[in-house]
Amino acid sequence: MRVTLQDDILFINHEDLPPYKKGGSIVRNSYFWALKAIACYTSRDKDWEFDRDVWVALSRMLMSFSESGYLGDRETMLEFPPDTPIPPVLRSVSTWL
Repeated sequence: MRVTLQDDILFINHEDLPPYKKGGSIVRNSYFWALKAIACYTSRDKDWEFDRDVWVALSRMLMSFSESGYLGDRETMLEFPPDTPIPPVLRSVSTWL
C-alpha cells in the first residue's frame, strides 16, 4: 500500500485500501474494519490517516494479516517514497517504492 508521511501522520493511499464488500471475503472485510478502527481519519475516496500513537498497532496488525497467508504483500506492506525515511516502528512491514 502506497503511503506518505507528513507531520507524524501516516497517509495510506485510498486507492490501495481494502474495499468493504457486503457478502465478500471475511478476511478482507475484517482487514478493512481493523484498519478503519485504528485510523484517526477515514473518508470515502480519500487517504486514511494514522497518527503515531497507533503505528505499533498498525505494524502488528499488518504483520498478523500478512502471516495469515490470505492476503498478499501488496495488500499488507507499506510502500514509502524513496526519499522518505521509514520510521523504526514500521520497518518490519515497510519497503520503498
